[in-house]
Amino acid sequence: MTVKELANNINAKILAGNNGVENEVTCGYCGDLLSWVMGRAKESSAWVTVMGNVNAVAVAVLADISCIVLAENSALDEDAKIKADEHDIPILRTDIPQYELCVAIEKLLK
Repeated sequence: MTVKELANNINAKILAGNNGVENEVTCGYCGDLLSWVMGRAKESSAWVTVMGNVNAVAVAVLADISCIVLAENSALDEDAKIKADEHDIPILRTDIPQYELCVAIEKLLK
């Protein structure tokens, strides 16, 4: 599934990284502790978090994550948007709670 397809299926708005919407999503990961995510998220993950800052984008780049999905209408910092656009890391936002969002993504990927 592509990031664009994921966004459509979960009714998420794409806030940044439009050049990466064709990135392939093969799995999901949920977490807000950046060092934990960096060491454990798999390549091509859709990362569900509430962290919409520039450090989250850096982690996504380092871990080769396909996209960041901001749950619960979390805010996206302007600096993070700029970095996501520079590195083609799509950032999506939805009002769905984290747990429900992870369950939905898992169902879509199965």
